[in-house]
Amino acid sequence: MAQPAELIAARTPPARHGGLWAWCQRHLWGTRGNAVVSVVLIAWLAWCVPPAMEWGLWHAVFRPDADSCQAVRGSGACWGVVAEKYRLILLGRYPFEEQWRPVLATLALVLLLVLSCVPACWKRGLALAWAGVWLLFFGLMGGGNWWGVPTGLSAVSTDQWGGLPLTLMLASLSIGLAFPLGVLVALGRQSQMPAIRSVCITYIELVRGVPLISVLFMASFMFPLLMPTGTSPDVLLRVLVGITLFSGAYTAEIVRGGLQAIPRGQLEAAATLGLGYWQTQRLVVLPQALAHVVPGLMNNFIAIFKDTSLVTIVSLYELSGSLGLAVQGDPNWRPFKIEGYLFITLIYFVFCLSLSRYSLWVERQVSHR
Repeated sequence: MAQPAELIAARTPPARHGGLWAWCQRHLWGTRGNAVVSVVLIAWLAWCVPPAMEWGLWHAVFRPDADSCQAVRGSGACWGVVAEKYRLILLGRYPFEEQWRPVLATLALVLLLVLSCVPACWKRGLALAWAGVWLLFFGLMGGGNWWGVPTGLSAVSTDQWGGLPLTLMLASLSIGLAFPLGVLVALGRQSQMPAIRSVCITYIELVRGVPLISVLFMASFMFPLLMPTGTSPDVLLRVLVGITLFSGAYTAEIVRGGLQAIPRGQLEAAATLGLGYWQTQRLVVLPQALAHVVPGLMNNFIAIFKDTSLVTIVSLYELSGSLGLAVQGDPNWRPFKIEGYLFITLIYFVFCLSLSRYSLWVERQVSHR
């Protein structure tokens, strides 16, 4: 006769290893070496943070009062320089009464940049939205007769554009143009046609062999010498072409690294299926190659965004140039330019951190496929 089944008491649930204490145990003092480094860093922060807080917050002046800033000079920060000069820093030399135009143009551009990062918006209409935003941006910024179409706004020359709108415009357009250029040059460098391969190699090595400042200088001052007398492209266009060509060379090398990671067997398999060269690149090679180089591409995009600060050498005053213009010309606020640089550093940090976090999200999405 079968024995009745014996009931076993329920076991206690496993202990939860989450929370702040568990995270500290894993990352800060999980090993002896980590513990030593963590103690040193915590001690360094305890030594540095209180004086920094006193200078930046407790003893700081936030109102635009130059006399009050002079009174706390050396012991407290003067954020009043930002409150006093924020328009000139963010919008450059754009006419004061027309500054609603760059504000509206920048908001439209930033909104579309955010929407372009959302997969649900990756539809054919996104390209039309970009075309519309660029027409709106240049129409608002330039005014007058834009491409023969009257805008009803007063004309503002490009040498008066500056600040954040100029930085975002140069970075967005140069990234958008440098990426397809880099892909085509990377494919050309691996081409079996000697002429195309030689041209691409020459372009990459020539551009990578000179600093961006030299490229901007040649695009701004030497290129007009090669044009017919009395004709010269706008300085903004010349700078944009220079940054795009410079960034395209670095993008090409990053993409080429991804192309070399694709096994040759996949190309042979695509050929057996009857796919042509461009079909193979579009459907088989490029999706995998670009997925391999997402961190490198995003690093290059961040570098492009920061390199726009070099256009100051050709008298285009983006964020950092506008700050110098705002502070250096006013002796009352000139001693407090460090606070202004910290302000634009925060702006650059927010944008670069956003790009970095988005890159990590893209990497996770690609790794799950």
